Amino acid sequence: MTMRSNRIGALLMMLATVAAVEIPAPAHGTEPGPMIAMNPQTLKFMPIPRMPACASAAILRGDPRSGPAWVLLKLASGCRVPSHWHTPNEELVVISGRGTLEMKDGPPLQFVPGAYASLPSHHFHQASCVRTCLLFNSADGSFDIHYVDASGDEISLDKAMTQSAKTKTMKK
Repeated sequence: MTMRSNRIGALLMMLATVAAVEIPAPAHGTEPGPMIAMNPQTLKFMPIPRMPACASAAILRGDPRSGPAWVLLKLASGCRVPSHWHTPNEELVVISGRGTLEMKDGPPLQFVPGAYASLPSHHFHQASCVRTCLLFNSADGSFDIHYVDASGDEISLDKAMTQSAKTKTMKK
């Protein structure tokens, strides 16, 4: 056999091995569910408990109060969501708008259409939008939000918003 045919044989064996391996299902969405189709015009954006008033969400699938969910998040122009973390893992995809996601121990992510972030459980982050942002968000557990100060201690939404406003004023 030639060296080329040996390589092809090895490649075919590797492919056969990979094909025999069962690939696990995604962490959430493993159970087949009903077919869902929604038109953007019919979505109802609602305030999100314990979030700034400039943030709203439309539920696409699941129930964020009790388990995994897929939602569209809308952050109005000028909206700031102070430093916080969630218990579930969170994924974000920017659909439209301009803003920034700042993450602890990571570079900031500029919100432009198609930008993506995967945020593990308990990972500190904060978001701001200079032009209304529409984000696809999925979480693998029920939604919660824990605001934190600069030292990582948990604080109330009111205190977080006050500190966020002071920080924004100092940066100008």
